[in-house]
Amino acid sequence: MAEQLFDAHLLEQRRRRALAQGPRLFLAERAIEDLLERLNPVRRTFDRPVLVGCSDLALAEPLRVVCPKLKLLPNFDGLAALRPGSTDLLLMLGQLDTADDPPGVLRVLAHLLAPDALLMGVVPGNDSLPALRSAMLAADQAAGGGAAPRIHPRLEASSLAGLLSVSGFVEPVVDLDRVRLRYRRLDDLVGDLRGMGATNALHRRSRRPLGRAAYDAGRKAFADLGDERGTVETIELIHFTAWTPQQRG
Repeated sequence: MAEQLFDAHLLEQRRRRALAQGPRLFLAERAIEDLLERLNPVRRTFDRPVLVGCSDLALAEPLRVVCPKLKLLPNFDGLAALRPGSTDLLLMLGQLDTADDPPGVLRVLAHLLAPDALLMGVVPGNDSLPALRSAMLAADQAAGGGAAPRIHPRLEASSLAGLLSVSGFVEPVVDLDRVRLRYRRLDDLVGDLRGMGATNALHRRSRRPLGRAAYDAGRKAFADLGDERGTVETIELIHFTAWTPQQRG
């Protein structure tokens, strides 16, 4: 059994809070646009398409134009109602980055997809949030302790194609979209992450709150990485595409 990395209950709380307070959707909108761009050249009609990681009809509308039968699932829990081999297109927004066992999840997805079906998704990972990681390290050092578990582990683009292959997929393709955002303050970046439901939900997260002096050290470290216009933060979105074999082995 895979080690429990994430607190599923807290993840859901974070996402519900983001929805209640007004979600920050600019990365999700970009991901949807990129999925559509990658899907358009595929000369195939999909009769049983599913999008995991989205319950917002308006957000998913561009995809519904090309896949009118698109079924929306807010998270992986909804997959339990799907029969093996019951979908011919599975699109994913995130989700894999907060899975305790990504290879196990991919094996389940391969089982749910029909032969010669398409898996396509986008997930944050790689070298995302380097400025935030530097700021949090500075804050922990100012607090007099070692580095605390405050940032989620990241999927690596270099390993994802291999994970797809060993999970039963063929013809995997993986590429990166580097999104650079400029922030005047560390608090503004944290506000965006809260609005995405993407703040710390590690099962073994630090329960030690940062004091004001320590957090101020983090703010300074973040500002020192930039200039008078602000600090550039990078989020790397990993796009992946793979097919199930035409015949089950």
